[in-house]
Amino acid sequence: MTSSGRSLSDFRGAPDPLVRVAKLGFISFDTTDVDRLVAYYRDALQFALVERSSDRAYLTTGADHHCVEIRHGETRGRTALGFEVSGGLDRAADRLAAAGVVAEHRADPIPGIAASLVIEEPGGAPLHLYERQASSGEKTTSGIRPTKLGHVASHVPDLAEMQIFYEDVLGFRWSDTVGNFFAFLRCGPEHHSINLLAVPAPDGSRNKLFHVAYEMRDITHLRDSLDHISKHGCALEWGVGRHGVGHNLYSYHRDPDGNIVELFTELDLIFDERTGYFEPRPWHEEFPQGPKVWVPSPATQNIWGIKPPW
Repeated sequence: MTSSGRSLSDFRGAPDPLVRVAKLGFISFDTTDVDRLVAYYRDALQFALVERSSDRAYLTTGADHHCVEIRHGETRGRTALGFEVSGGLDRAADRLAAAGVVAEHRADPIPGIAASLVIEEPGGAPLHLYERQASSGEKTTSGIRPTKLGHVASHVPDLAEMQIFYEDVLGFRWSDTVGNFFAFLRCGPEHHSINLLAVPAPDGSRNKLFHVAYEMRDITHLRDSLDHISKHGCALEWGVGRHGVGHNLYSYHRDPDGNIVELFTELDLIFDERTGYFEPRPWHEEFPQGPKVWVPSPATQNIWGIKPPW
């Protein structure tokens, strides 16, 4: 529900979204041990540490000031997301206000971001909308560091409501759904940057991180990274395999806080929104391969047949 009393369902079918998200920019984690989580990102994944205080740290994979924020807290897990938007913050603020969506304008809210609009997911975490980040001064590397933050998957209490929010308020497009419980949404050519899972987390909670994913250049980069992280105590829990939905090669392990981390490559791409077809690949089930509702099956999770542990 918005401040004007309108339901999110009122936005369904509008000709344009209120905001147009261009990129998933960053994820914020709370942790009881900042040093330990920073060490994981710096040493195991080889992120660059851009800025650090006693209770916060900002790390990056490349040009942006950060794609991971780590904050000291009493709990562990995802606490906020940041999205780069097109069209300017003033226009976004006007359209959100006109629709009755509460948005707080903040100056210098986070290092590397001059201004943001902060809105809230339905019953969930704060989302920072901003135009751009300052430069980190770092270059992308040919080493084992991931190329970028790829996507964030979360347990949600109401899949339909959350999907309306991301599509009609933030401008995401639908890519695929598994059954009636797992939606994949994109804000660029990549198959998904947000996943919504209408299944409670193992501890019974919702509005909680399912996993965070970082993109690798190719299968060789993925292999070399897995060799490296295994030397830092990161044992695989699932993979390597190939998902059916999105068709990416994947691997899953846990960070020191128990958050599930996916390293992936070869994710499906839509380069032409007019056709809505994914770039053809030999492993696709259909030609052309387009968005659809998948019937849940082992092959939907992994074409190669390895079952997940969760």
